[in-house]
Amino acid sequence: MAGGIVVLGALLGLTACSGSEEPIGAKPTAPVLQPGKPGESNRTLSPEEAGSARPETPPNDADVTYVREMIVHHRQAIEMAVLVPDRGADGQVKGLASRIADAQGPEIEMMDAWLKKHNKAPVPPAGHGGHNAHAGMPGMATPEQMDQLKAAKGAEFDKLFLRLMIAHHQGALTMADAVKTTGADVRVQEMADDVTASQSAEIRRMQQMLGA
Repeated sequence: MAGGIVVLGALLGLTACSGSEEPIGAKPTAPVLQPGKPGESNRTLSPEEAGSARPETPPNDADVTYVREMIVHHRQAIEMAVLVPDRGADGQVKGLASRIADAQGPEIEMMDAWLKKHNKAPVPPAGHGGHNAHAGMPGMATPEQMDQLKAAKGAEFDKLFLRLMIAHHQGALTMADAVKTTGADVRVQEMADDVTASQSAEIRRMQQMLGA
């Protein structure tokens, strides 16, 4: 039994001296990923570089314009999506519309919070400013198109909804591509990347639905 205790003690001593565990208070050695500037790739920084990294670049006018316009853009997508349960006929279209509304509502709240954080004026509530509030914004449905959508029912509604929402999403991609080139704020770049990924996938799905 005494010999067993000696062997165990020796093993514990080897483990403590092996260097397999970092000493308390040691600096982390894992690399840090730094988002690149618009048009540039991300960089992998060493812990030393990360500790001396420059502060975030403040947002520029392109960032603020993108966030404000995307709030308006999202609001219309939700306005279209909430029409689907009562007017649509296809279960897949209803499911898609529900996901769009569920995703873009919180995104609007997040963009509102970003504007507040940077002391920028909030976007007026929906309905203020009329069509002029989004004149020239890519992908937005016109008042006439919205009236047509509200008047449609069943399969006719489903097809019109999909066509309008595909165009709406494509407009969002155009806006996201633009701010990736002209913007400066890292968080806005992340927002644009999320829009590109999620809405590109939804465009493909809606195109499949139209072709079915």
